[in-house]
Amino acid sequence: MTRMKLRSTGIRLGLAVAAAALAPVAAARADMLHAIYRVSLVGLPIGSANLDAALSPSSYAIRADAKLTGLARLFANARGASTGAGAIVAGRVSPSTFATTAASSQMTRTIRMALAGNAVTGVDIAPPFDDKPDRVPLGAHDEQNIVDPVGAVVIPAPASGAMQPTEACNRKIPIFDGYTRFDIDLTYVGERSAKAKGYDGPVVVCAARYVPISGHSPDRPATKFMAENKDVEVWLAPIEADRVWMPFRISVRTMIGTTVVEAQEFRVKAE
Repeated sequence: MTRMKLRSTGIRLGLAVAAAALAPVAAARADMLHAIYRVSLVGLPIGSANLDAALSPSSYAIRADAKLTGLARLFANARGASTGAGAIVAGRVSPSTFATTAASSQMTRTIRMALAGNAVTGVDIAPPFDDKPDRVPLGAHDEQNIVDPVGAVVIPAPASGAMQPTEACNRKIPIFDGYTRFDIDLTYVGERSAKAKGYDGPVVVCAARYVPISGHSPDRPATKFMAENKDVEVWLAPIEADRVWMPFRISVRTMIGTTVVEAQEFRVKAE
């Protein structure tokens, strides 16, 4: 495997979750999803995120950005953006590109990754991360049979038949972010209705668990906390024309309180 120099990383966009977004899609038709998310901590607004996705039954291209807002900016000036694109083949996401940039008042770091056949073909990180002696080394196959963090937000349904809520949740998502390898295990919890500008309909509720594989520091308190965290929940909204589920709401208990990223606008427009 050829690699562009620069190790890898899992950039945690200081705001959290749902990063993702847009680029032209190589498809005859595409639906455009535009979503605006409110980010809150223990019920208090701390940020916002925007997501634009060009979707078809066979491809996706996503762009997202997130930033701290309001009083939260007095304590931390964080913002980030991510993009990713790829194909959907036989009910599976097959990413081709991923890029993310995270910026604070101290540093800006960019990660770019190229992929083919669900394997990493190149990673570029600027500036590179310092090697840490307690970091679990990547295994021989940790950059294969994976998706990137942007591709991970696209949950494909089978090409035909009804979109089954249990199938949306009951799955393991193997993620490599350029630096760390981890799984997100989704388990079906139930169904409910959700409402935002442009959307009033069903969502499926999944419990989520973070399972670190490699690239992480196992003794780090945050790593231990998240590995043991049972209070992570994802709501997925169906986009039936494109046979995919997309995140509507994410709730994560953190070491300083529960963070919620929830759609205030979730609008799909046929192109």
